[in-house]
Amino acid sequence: MRQLIVGLMILWTGMALAATPKKAVLDVENMTCPACSITIEKALGKVPGVSKAQVDTKAATVTVDFDADRTNVPVIARAITEAGFPAKAKANGG
Repeated sequence: MRQLIVGLMILWTGMALAATPKKAVLDVENMTCPACSITIEKALGKVPGVSKAQVDTKAATVTVDFDADRTNVPVIARAITEAGFPAKAKANGG
C-alpha cells in the first residue's frame, strides 16, 4: 500500500510540474483550399510537442498549442514553411 501511495505522489508531482501549453499564431501564405489545412496539420503532427493546430484559411493563420519544453515557434514555422506554406509568427503574438 505504501508503494502505491508513493507512486501516486510521484505521479501527481510530475503532473503538477508539467509545462503549461503555449499558444502561437502564425501568418501563413499560399493557403487556398481545405487540402492546404490537411497538409499543414500533417506537417505539424510530426513536430514533437505540438498538441493542437487550428488552420484558418480565410484569415491566413495557423494557431498552434505546443509544449515549450519540446519545441518552439521557429521550429513550428519551419515545419509549415517546408510543407509549402511560408509561415512566420504574428508580430503581436496573435
